[in-house]
Amino acid sequence: MQRVFVLVSNKQPLMPCHPARARKLLKKGEAAVYRRYPFTIILTRRVGGDLQPIEIKFDPGSRTTGIALVGHFNRGKEVIWAGNLNHRGLQIKCNLESRRAIRSSRRNRKTRYRPPRFLNRRRPKGWLPPSLRSRVDNVKNWMIKLSRLAPLTQIAVETVRFDTQKMQKPEISGIEYQQGELAGYELRETK
Repeated sequence: MQRVFVLVSNKQPLMPCHPARARKLLKKGEAAVYRRYPFTIILTRRVGGDLQPIEIKFDPGSRTTGIALVGHFNRGKEVIWAGNLNHRGLQIKCNLESRRAIRSSRRNRKTRYRPPRFLNRRRPKGWLPPSLRSRVDNVKNWMIKLSRLAPLTQIAVETVRFDTQKMQKPEISGIEYQQGELAGYELRETK
């Protein structure tokens, strides 16, 4: 169940509440709608309440990243809010390839001599491809947005690497990793 985010009148986050409680506060006039998505109310006056620790969890993927807020209550852990963040990485890559093709054709149409310009480009330190940069920035921006709406205490990011050889042959170990399907064949590098 998605909880409703609650802010005090000075925009400090409180513990998210049940949607039924939010409806009652809105009907009584003790709260107003602050934002539609994620649905957030702002209290007109402070109503007492303790803050429990809330952990934000990310499950990154190439196309979609899962985001969940997990509250640590006396009765155990409970998911307060969850959502999927769809990335634009593939769209950005297609746009860049289209732009590159257009520029290349424009350069090739002009037949005058141009001195070669290809050794003057340096990438800054920490550079990421635009499709990956978009993914990182999206996740970071959502973390900042949610930290303004809920009292976050911890961040957890799930990073997983799959051992595909182990999935195909569970009993593989040691030197067998190095001797795959192409063991014994000579490979040559093409230039």
